[in-house]
Amino acid sequence: MAITKEDVKYIAKLAKLKFSEEEAEVFAGEFENILEQFKTLDKLNLEDVETERPKVAVVRKDICKKCDMEDLYRNSKNMRETSIEVPKIIE
Repeated sequence: MAITKEDVKYIAKLAKLKFSEEEAEVFAGEFENILEQFKTLDKLNLEDVETERPKVAVVRKDICKKCDMEDLYRNSKNMRETSIEVPKIIE
């Protein structure tokens, strides 16, 4: 499957990114290499490979602490009362 500059531009649009023609060409090559690696992995026979799973779930202790509201909302661009307003991402 060949990745084109148009594919890269489409992906960039979905991620709300902008690339120059040169950057899109570089990323197309990099995406192509990544997909080739997955094709190589798909060819591997993993039937006899045993996986080790942890027998006990590792969980950290929940610690409650006070949160400063200014710190919480410091990086948000738009606020509506006590809610953070985010841009629509599904068209």
